Amino acid sequence: MLNFRLNGQDVSVDAPGNATLLSVLSNDLKQAGPKFGCGLSQCGACSVLIDSDPVRACQTQAQAAVGRSVTTLEGLREDGEPNALQRAMIAEQAAQCGYCANGMIIVAQALLDRNPTPTEQDVRSALNGNLCRCGTHNRIVRAVLRAAQEA
Repeated sequence: MLNFRLNGQDVSVDAPGNATLLSVLSNDLKQAGPKFGCGLSQCGACSVLIDSDPVRACQTQAQAAVGRSVTTLEGLREDGEPNALQRAMIAEQAAQCGYCANGMIIVAQALLDRNPTPTEQDVRSALNGNLCRCGTHNRIVRAVLRAAQEA
């Protein structure tokens, strides 16, 4: 039995010892935010926060979450509404295909939590490991900077 906090709520999941965190979140806990992308921890689509640190859920064993706090895209909402970063992503029309959006938002949120006033270079550096295939990377950077200014 795996016991951890998911988006502020205690959860218990009966999952195999070799299950990935992504499979547990998607299949057992019905979280739609983290996406299966490459399955090799290279694209970032599956990113979640564990104790405020971004991790690739496709290659992270679910056991790593035991006793810790996991936040998915769904858990970033504030009072049921999109948070400042999510609102900025919408305002900048930063998600076209949606493939990278989850990972970009999760990694950007971790950056903003650590550094509420990042420079453009800080944002680009933080997002460097996340792939965007439809070319909205510049809009995503603008959205992160906008969220920082509006916070």
